[in-house]
Amino acid sequence: MRSLPEADPGVPDIRSPLRFLWWNARRQAPSLLGGIGFATLWWLMQALMPTVLGKGIEAVTAKDTGALLTWASILLVLGLMQAFTGVMRHRMAVYNWLAAAYRTVQLTTRQAARLGATLPKRLSTGEVVSVGNSDIAHIGGSMDILLRGVGSIVAIVTVTVILISTSLPLGLLVLFGVPLMAVAVGPLLKPLHKRQARQRELAGDLSTRAADIVAGLRVLRGIGGEQVFADRYRTESQRVREAGVRVAGVESVLEGAQIVLPGVLIAIVTGIGASFAVAGEIPTGQLVAFYLYAVFLIGPMRTLTEAADKLTKGHVAAGRVIRILSIEPEVTGGTGTSGGGVLRDSYSGVTVQPGVLTAVAAASPDDAGAIADRLGRYTAGDVTFGAADLSTLPISEVRSRILVADNGARLFTGRLRDELDVRGESTDELAARGKATDEEMRQALHAACAEDIVEALPDGLDTQVAESGREFSGGQQQRLRLVRALLADPEVLILVEPTSAVDAHSEARIAERLAKSRAGKTTLICTTSPLVLDHADHVIYVEDGRVLAEGTHRQLLDNSPEYAATVTRGED
Repeated sequence: MRSLPEADPGVPDIRSPLRFLWWNARRQAPSLLGGIGFATLWWLMQALMPTVLGKGIEAVTAKDTGALLTWASILLVLGLMQAFTGVMRHRMAVYNWLAAAYRTVQLTTRQAARLGATLPKRLSTGEVVSVGNSDIAHIGGSMDILLRGVGSIVAIVTVTVILISTSLPLGLLVLFGVPLMAVAVGPLLKPLHKRQARQRELAGDLSTRAADIVAGLRVLRGIGGEQVFADRYRTESQRVREAGVRVAGVESVLEGAQIVLPGVLIAIVTGIGASFAVAGEIPTGQLVAFYLYAVFLIGPMRTLTEAADKLTKGHVAAGRVIRILSIEPEVTGGTGTSGGGVLRDSYSGVTVQPGVLTAVAAASPDDAGAIADRLGRYTAGDVTFGAADLSTLPISEVRSRILVADNGARLFTGRLRDELDVRGESTDELAARGKATDEEMRQALHAACAEDIVEALPDGLDTQVAESGREFSGGQQQRLRLVRALLADPEVLILVEPTSAVDAHSEARIAERLAKSRAGKTTLICTTSPLVLDHADHVIYVEDGRVLAEGTHRQLLDNSPEYAATVTRGED
C-alpha cells in the first residue's frame, strides 16, 4: 500500500465537475481497478452462496452424504474467499477515499497559497470552510462508492442469470423488479440534494459570521454590540438546525423506502416461489435459494441507491472545488530578473532607497496599506525594483526578496520557535539560509521587546502555541509577528503599523532597537507614530495617495503643517 498523500497531486482537469472526477479516477486507476476487482469478487461470493445452500438442502433431502460434504466444502471456500476479498475491498476503499480526499486537499491548499490575497476577495470564509469540511469528503466518497457500486451491478446481473436459468418467471420478476425499486427511490434524491445544498449554504454563511465575530470581538465589546451579534448568530444557527432536520426527514424516508420496497419484492418472490414448490415445479432447495437471493438483493440495491447519492454529491462538490481552482490571481509574475536596488511606486511617488530605513506617514491609513500592497506585489501597480519592472519578476522571487508584514498575519499552531523561525520550511532562498541560530533568535526577540513573552511561557520557545496564538494579547501577538519578520531577514522588509498595539514605553524601545537591527538594510515602515518616525533615516508624507513632503521627522514637523497634524493627532 502506497503512502499518502502523494508528493505531487498533479495538474487537475477543471473544465467541468465530471472531468475533474474522471481525472481523479485516472490518477488512482491501479488502486481503483484493484478495489473494483476485490469488491466484485466479494459480491460474487455472496451471490453464489444461496445456490450452494440450496444444493446442500437438496443433498440432505436426498440423503446423499457425499454431495452434502461437497457442497459444504464449497460453501466453506466461498466463505473464506468472501472474508479475504471483504478485507481487501475495505482496505482499497479506504485507500481510494483518502487518496482522492488528500489530493483535493493538496490542490485547494496549493491554490489558496497561490491566490494569496485574491481568495478572500472572491470567496467568503464560510464557502472555503465548507469546501474543507464537506466537499472534500464527498469527492473521496465518490471514489469509494465506485468499488461497491460496480460490484453490486455484477452481483445483480449474476443473480438474475441464475434465477432465469432456474425459473424463467422468477428470473424475469427479479430482472424487472430491481430496476423498478431503484427508480422508485429516485424521486427522493432530488429534494434530498436540494435540502442538503440549502443546509450547506446556511452553514457556510454561519461560518462566515462566526469568523467575522471572532475577528471583531474586541471592537464589538468596546461598543456594546457583542450581544446583538450573538443573537444574530443564535438565530442563524437555528436556521441551520432546521435545515438539518429537513434533510434528516428526507433521509429517513429514503432509508425506509430502501427497506420497504425490496421487502415487497422479497415477499412477492418468496410467495411465487412457494407456490411453485407446492406444485412440485421446483425443489425445496431452490425455494430456499430464491428466498435467500431475494434477501441478498437488498444489499446490492441499496448500494446502487447509495452510489447515485454519493456520485451526485461528488459531482456537486467537484463543481465547488473547481470554482476555487479556476480562480486566477489578481497579480501574476513573469520570467524577468532584477539585481535589486531602488524600490519605487510610480503612482504615489514613494521611493525606498537601498540600505535606508524609510518611513511612510500617510494622512489616511488606507493609503499606506495600498502602497505596501503595491510594493509587495499583492496588488497591481507601476512599481520598479532597480532597473526591472516588479511585474516582470516571478512571484516566488518577489515573495522571497520583499516581505510585507502587516497586522493581518497570524500565528499558527505549533512550537513557538518553529512559528517564529520560518526559514528552512520552504524551498526558496529562506530555506537556503538554514534555521536561525540561538543568537539570531535572541537578537530578534530583543529588537521586538519580546523577551518577556518567552520568559513567561512554561517551556520558553519550545512551548506549543494554540490556534491563532489566542493565548497572547494583541500587543504580544504584534511583537511576535515582528520577531518572525526580523528572523526572515528579507532583502526588503516592509512593516505596516508594527507598533500600533503596544504601549508607549515598549514602542519607544522597539523603535530604537528596530533601527539598529535593520541598520544598512532596506526597510520601509508605514506608521504615524512619532516615536518610530524619529528613528527613521528618511520620512515620506503621503496625502490623497501621493507624496506631499519628504525629509527627516524633525524637518517635516517644522516645514509641513499637514504632516505635523497627522503625526501629532492635532495636539499642540
